[in-house]
Amino acid sequence: MTAEPLPSHVSWREVVNRHYGAPLLLVSLGVWLHAADSLIVATMMPQIVAEIGGEAYVAWSVALYELGSIVAGACGALLVLHRGVRIPMMLAALVFAAGCLASAAAPTMPLLLSGRLLQGVGGGGLTALAFIAVATLFPARLTPRVFGIISVLWGASAFLGPLIGGLFVEYSTWRMGFVFFAAQAVGLALWIWLGIRLVERKPAEAGDGSVPIGRLMLLTLGVLMIAYAGIDVTVSRTPILLVLGLMSLLLFLWQDARSGMSRLLPKQPFNLRTPVGSALVMTLTMAVSVMGLGTYGPLLMTIIHGYPAYVAGYVLASVAIGWSVAAIVLSGSPERYDRFFIAIGLVMVFCSVAGLAYAIPNGPLPMIAVFASLEGIGFGTAWTFVLRRAKRLAAEDDVARLSGALPTVSRFGYALGASVCGILANAAGFSLGGSADQAARVARVIFIGNLPIALLGLFAMSCFVSLKGKRAEQGERAGKSSRTAES
Repeated sequence: MTAEPLPSHVSWREVVNRHYGAPLLLVSLGVWLHAADSLIVATMMPQIVAEIGGEAYVAWSVALYELGSIVAGACGALLVLHRGVRIPMMLAALVFAAGCLASAAAPTMPLLLSGRLLQGVGGGGLTALAFIAVATLFPARLTPRVFGIISVLWGASAFLGPLIGGLFVEYSTWRMGFVFFAAQAVGLALWIWLGIRLVERKPAEAGDGSVPIGRLMLLTLGVLMIAYAGIDVTVSRTPILLVLGLMSLLLFLWQDARSGMSRLLPKQPFNLRTPVGSALVMTLTMAVSVMGLGTYGPLLMTIIHGYPAYVAGYVLASVAIGWSVAAIVLSGSPERYDRFFIAIGLVMVFCSVAGLAYAIPNGPLPMIAVFASLEGIGFGTAWTFVLRRAKRLAAEDDVARLSGALPTVSRFGYALGASVCGILANAAGFSLGGSADQAARVARVIFIGNLPIALLGLFAMSCFVSLKGKRAEQGERAGKSSRTAES
């Protein structure tokens, strides 16, 4: 079968019309629920902790959500292969709704966290299935326009999420915020079940179609052990839990490397001497290093400076907005500038972490917003070109696997980073009832503690932009031979 030709220009009318209206709305709603939920919960977290307690578990609200997203993403392709897009998206919406209702009814933080895990499975499943749906519900020539709409929607979610969370905090309760999103998810599930009609193209099969349950359990156990180590930081228990968590993660890597064509990660996934390995190390460490703002930023800004919840939420939103703007502005850059944009983008991310180590404890708000925006601009500057360069340098049999591994490793980094921030915060004595000076000290410990991890990310970046893959070397040799023959 020949590939579908890609025209130089596709009008918006070819996407936004009666024929593609239903699948476009389906994809958009899946992305909206996941993107907006993350920011509304971060905005509501100060009020949640004030009512039900559990400040020691704040990092878990992010770690469990991301873990649920990883598991759902790993299973999404298999579900679509056997059931199509419609039924899995309906189930994901119902799981998301159940998680929201469980969080809304939770009298204690541990019960709320169980709801967050379900939200992660449902929300992560909706997002993964939405991206798969783009490939199965739209012809290839329309996918750039569809992804453009998704990017705009993601930016809108970044703007509206904190606003919605702030409105519920100021004029209602945080519990109604969860109910609000549960109602949307139930409405989506009912629409899928009763109303939508989809014409799907069967995706290509890959591997044996089995879900790597054992490896996913090891991955989950490793992150949970590290997160649990941060709840009550003591000399007797924290090192033991950290070692057990790291051993579980190493066992996951060992088993995955021995899994042949069903492995989740490319070959030598964290070898800095290979382009793919350095790309994954860079992605992981940078994701870990930036989680201080997303996990504890709103709480610290409220305690130290007395900012309203929605203001702190908009500081978080500036990350997503900066990412979207930078990605859109630079999206047409030629490949010869990839290394430059990767380097300058990740240097911006490092400067953001370093700047927030000063700005969060000391203020003022504009400085905090500038450094938060710098994080988003940095990732938006680098990420597209990381994907392009990594895929160009990877071995041919690992290109598809690398495409899936980069966002998965990034999500794993967010979960691991939230756990690390929990250890740092609780070791520094974080408490919602503490003084502003104590909270400022906690902020310094969190962000300065993440700087070495960000430095490792910069080192991996330097390896990534300087290494050459086998296919690139073969291309250069072919080019030299051609020039020699012509001369």
